[in-house]
Amino acid sequence: MDESNLEKLAELVKDFNGIDKTRNSLTYRPGTRLVRGYSGVEKETGAISAPIHMSVPYVHPSFDESTGFGYARYGSPTRLELENTIAMLEGGLKAWAFSSGMAAISALVKLFVPGDHIIVSDDLYGGTYRLFTTIYGKYGLEFSYVDTSSLEILTKALRPETKAVFIETPSNPMMHVTDIRAVAELCKSVNALTIVDNTLLSPYFQRPLDLGADIVVHSGTKYLGGHNDIMSGFIVIADKRFIEPFFTFTMSEGAVLSPFDSWLTLRSLKTLALRMEKQQENAAAIAAFLKPHRKIDRVFYIGDPDHPGYGISRRQTTGFGGMISFYLKDKDQVRPFINRLKLILFAESLGGTETLLTYPVLQTHGAIPEDLRNAVGVNEKLLRISAGVEDPADLLEDLDQALNF
Repeated sequence: MDESNLEKLAELVKDFNGIDKTRNSLTYRPGTRLVRGYSGVEKETGAISAPIHMSVPYVHPSFDESTGFGYARYGSPTRLELENTIAMLEGGLKAWAFSSGMAAISALVKLFVPGDHIIVSDDLYGGTYRLFTTIYGKYGLEFSYVDTSSLEILTKALRPETKAVFIETPSNPMMHVTDIRAVAELCKSVNALTIVDNTLLSPYFQRPLDLGADIVVHSGTKYLGGHNDIMSGFIVIADKRFIEPFFTFTMSEGAVLSPFDSWLTLRSLKTLALRMEKQQENAAAIAAFLKPHRKIDRVFYIGDPDHPGYGISRRQTTGFGGMISFYLKDKDQVRPFINRLKLILFAESLGGTETLLTYPVLQTHGAIPEDLRNAVGVNEKLLRISAGVEDPADLLEDLDQALNF
């Protein structure tokens, strides 16, 4: 789409516009921006909480006039407020809100055409692997899974047909840290996109676009929603050349976030700073408790100074987040340990207010072939904890008694 057509469409559809980076809300510090959102108080009524607009069609005042909205599949006022807030938080131009993180990634893959090659972090969420390999592999896209935390390995994996590098950092569940700025510079040198899944740290602790990434993706179900009661996903862009394709994808397929779930997410974002600071505090306490324990073989927490990616994390983030993975010394310890937990919940998610424990080999990473799982360390001894906001003393007591067998 050329510039003139893009401008005409932007005039008709507010949902197609990028955020206004001159707004006062953009000058506040991150915690304040989270509380106030993009628009702050609604001008028409003075409502502090963004209104929920449940309408699907929107009336046009006359034949050649528009309110900026026409049909909820391609734009609703509540979803637009959320999208603008997420774009503001990530330092992006425009964001789109989807019905799940996987719906967002599915839209992302549609940027590419048969014959394109995409390099992906080898240690990533199993659902992303399943989507790439089982679904989109049939359409002529090729995916290579490599350790993106090694720039040398990543460079060797590049091909003439490589169009993008898709990074999870920190990765899930092995907590590998990839140098976003270095990868972005490498990608720019070969005309490839840098795409970062920022789910585990959120824009509160990490802003990949500031480091040179082209696109950020989120499972908003996790930290952004934060209460284990909303499914959502987000894409954030830094360049307006992506506006038309993503607008077309959402308008055509309709895998968008509902007005009510958009409002719930706006409500949840107000406490993101408080939650993530507390989750980080609890994660650090849990990691310190587990690291010397006689039944623990190894702990993976990016806030541990012994973590190989600690220095990169200090440079590119403002916090270490609430995710920890660890090996028990014996796989036969897994079942009794899980069954003895009383406070920590055995469940397949992360980022919520409750502390959750996940067994990746059976839950989040079951879709990944065993040989690839073993190669990256996702084996039968690995467990993952998403720290919640409970009293840390209670969490440590629960872990202590669960390991006492």
